[in-house]
Amino acid sequence: MAAFNPTLVLSLIMVLSFSTIQTSLGARHLLQSIPTLPTIPTMPTIPSIPKVALPPLPAMPTVPQATLPTPLPTTMPTVPTTLPPLPSAQIPPALPNPTLPTLPTVPKVTLPPMPSIPTTIPSIPTIPSTMPTVPLYSPPPSN
Repeated sequence: MAAFNPTLVLSLIMVLSFSTIQTSLGARHLLQSIPTLPTIPTMPTIPSIPKVALPPLPAMPTVPQATLPTPLPTTMPTVPTTLPPLPSAQIPPALPNPTLPTLPTVPKVTLPPMPSIPTTIPSIPTIPSTMPTVPLYSPPPSN
């Protein structure tokens, strides 16, 4: 595990304090200065567009009038109101029922009996509440 280094913590505190000092000095400078609004530059004038004379439109050509045929039909053809009979459907003769092949018989298999399930829950060992004593080695005898 790395040892605690107080130099690192001290350097971080110094960096934070210097950064806040510079920030507060800059804010004070901005608050004490007289605000000057920038002047808006004047927009250049747009030159006028010269008028362009268009040539006159050509004259409309005359279109000949369509003539209708002289004998117009006076009666409309009749529409049939009944439908022709549908063709008769011829049903094919009944098909014989298919037969399935016989399946081989499966021999009977007996399973071994199931193991018995215990009905009681085993007890959980308890945690000792006292700490065991650890023998400490005594220092070597002095001469």
